[in-house]
Amino acid sequence: MPGLNHTRAGLFDWINNTLLLFVALLCIFPFLHIAAVSLSDGVQVSAGRVLIVPDELNLESYRYILSSPRLNVLQGLLNSLSYTLVGTTVSVAVTFMTAYALSRKKLRGRHVIMMIFLFTYVFEAGIIPNYIVWSKLGLVNNFWVMVLPTAVHTFFLIVTKTYLDGLPFELEEAATIDGAHDLRIMWNVFRPLSAPVLATITVFYAVTIWNQFLIPLIYLQDNKLHPIQLVLYNLIIKSSTTATNLENIRANGVMLTPRTLQAAAIITAVFPILFIYPFAQKYFTKGFLVGSIKG
Repeated sequence: MPGLNHTRAGLFDWINNTLLLFVALLCIFPFLHIAAVSLSDGVQVSAGRVLIVPDELNLESYRYILSSPRLNVLQGLLNSLSYTLVGTTVSVAVTFMTAYALSRKKLRGRHVIMMIFLFTYVFEAGIIPNYIVWSKLGLVNNFWVMVLPTAVHTFFLIVTKTYLDGLPFELEEAATIDGAHDLRIMWNVFRPLSAPVLATITVFYAVTIWNQFLIPLIYLQDNKLHPIQLVLYNLIIKSSTTATNLENIRANGVMLTPRTLQAAAIITAVFPILFIYPFAQKYFTKGFLVGSIKG
């Protein structure tokens, strides 16, 4: 019987691993297909000869979309990088400072303040009230509309606060006895210990800002301020009705079609934010899950 049970366990493990591999392939297939299309000659793509392996490998589609001012891809990419770098820095700093203050037991009314944050998380004002407020603050067609209104995400605040609640309170007492003030304690004592949760919320803030579409669609009418997601919308969804209409183009002996150019734009928009995951992945379990479960 022990041998039979061991055989069954091995069979179940094999079936489980096979299913997981199949699901992983299904998830990665669209990305590989789009990448292959972007790297192939448009003639081969139109003929249906490209699946996940490029045919007549070339980089002409990327060279064209990044060098064409009419398509605005390079400008959109630079805008998204600026929004993401500045927005993530501001959001992580403000979130950590707010979470640190709310995790200190000596702060009076901290539970009431936390309830106010939770209320805004559950009940949103809506697009029209937000537009009225933000327009009165001068955030329409303004760089800071991508940074300030979403500087603190309540869920990430809860995760960070819960993580800080789990750190020993004696650390603050010892630092206070040594003469350290609150800002020094936060920066020199608790910040280094919070590296896992800070890395986690940094990645999630960066992804959120990079993928932001609705806010720039409503508040950024100037093309020079458009992020890459809005540029993609114009290239893929509205290309037939706007000045960004794509046509067949021959460059350096390679046929560039609307499909190859759109695929290149998609990969260009995805790659920068995908690049940061390997560097922060090791912090996810320790920072995100521990911060969510403790307390």
